[in-house]
Amino acid sequence: MTDLEGRVALVTGGSRGVGRGIARRLADDGATVAVNYRRDAAAADEVVAAITASGGCAKAYQAAVDDTDAVAAMLSAIGDDLGTVDLLVSNAGTASRGTAIADTGPEEYLRLLRVHTLGPLELIRLLLPGMRTCERSDVVVISSSIVGETPPNGAAYTMAKAALEAAARTLAREERGHGVRVNIVAPGLVATDMGQRLAAAAAGRTIEELDPSYPFGRVARPDDVAGVVAFLASADADYLTGQRIQVDAGGPDSTLL
Repeated sequence: MTDLEGRVALVTGGSRGVGRGIARRLADDGATVAVNYRRDAAAADEVVAAITASGGCAKAYQAAVDDTDAVAAMLSAIGDDLGTVDLLVSNAGTASRGTAIADTGPEEYLRLLRVHTLGPLELIRLLLPGMRTCERSDVVVISSSIVGETPPNGAAYTMAKAALEAAARTLAREERGHGVRVNIVAPGLVATDMGQRLAAAAAGRTIEELDPSYPFGRVARPDDVAGVVAFLASADADYLTGQRIQVDAGGPDSTLL
């Protein structure tokens, strides 16, 4: 597919897991992709190499999304190298420590808010002037099905993702007059390294052991999420903004996760 030909996409947390799947899919669909990573340069380089080997165009850029100076420097470099970003996938995140509210201090809430909410909003703020000059721009924020499930011991993570979703819905209304579409993708459990850790911590099982209890016989894969993101950025979703798509096949049959 070449539906995204000529688009410049930035995928935060694009070196692994869901972000890696999204970066590769957007490149397959014709976008030039800036692959953001925080620490693992080798993993980011592998994503870029895979995209290049498939005939796509990509480059890796380091910045922690909660480091405003690093983010500003990254955006400057992307602009010089690739041009104006007209497609942002805000995917970078971090796990919570999984404690009850009674045992969670304010520093944990602030840590999650900086990564999942405040950092992405500052990134979006810096990108908007350029996005407004483009014929079409898209912001896709990666949230989580956990927002609607509110499980025990997850308040800090759930709150940060819920705040991001609220801001995204507001942004969609504010920016539609500028041609900027803003949508939310909320996966359930996904078969990634982080998903394996979550499955082990919450259920004492592996993804492979959980697969049979999930709809269609498997937990979601990164490509499932990537396909939805690619659709939202495509001409087929031209009239969609302010929407939330939950990628979990309707939820697991098991109550473990």
